[in-house]
Amino acid sequence: MKIIYLSLILLLLQNCQIKKSTKNHGINYLENRYNLLKVDFTNVNDTRTLLGYPHSKSIDNDKTWYYFERTISKGSLHKIGQQVLRDNNVVVLTFNERGILKKKEFLNKADMKNLKFTKKTTPNIRNQKSFVNRFLGSIRQKMYGKNKF
Repeated sequence: MKIIYLSLILLLLQNCQIKKSTKNHGINYLENRYNLLKVDFTNVNDTRTLLGYPHSKSIDNDKTWYYFERTISKGSLHKIGQQVLRDNNVVVLTFNERGILKKKEFLNKADMKNLKFTKKTTPNIRNQKSFVNRFLGSIRQKMYGKNKF
């Protein structure tokens, strides 16, 4: 009887995962692939073979490419199952006019915390009311504001 219980427990424990479940977005093991790139040697085609097409390109310079890796896992017991950002890596590659890699940069999660964003907002001209709309709104307010029921 003990052998049956022991085999049943071993069967149940065999299906338990020791590895944490993670959600990956972007290119897996981006840092390892980044180390394979060589400045002044790697070209655009080698980069596409190794990393694939870029996730985004720079707005003002088509020769600057960005690759991302983001890994999210479940939190520990004190986080009660919340999502925790484990890795947030970005690779910035800059090519010259011939397609040869001139500059490469690796940014990790610690580098991302140093970014500062402005608190200023830009007014939206489309949401502002025109003179006619404001005038009719004030007349409507005067008409319906003094109604007594």
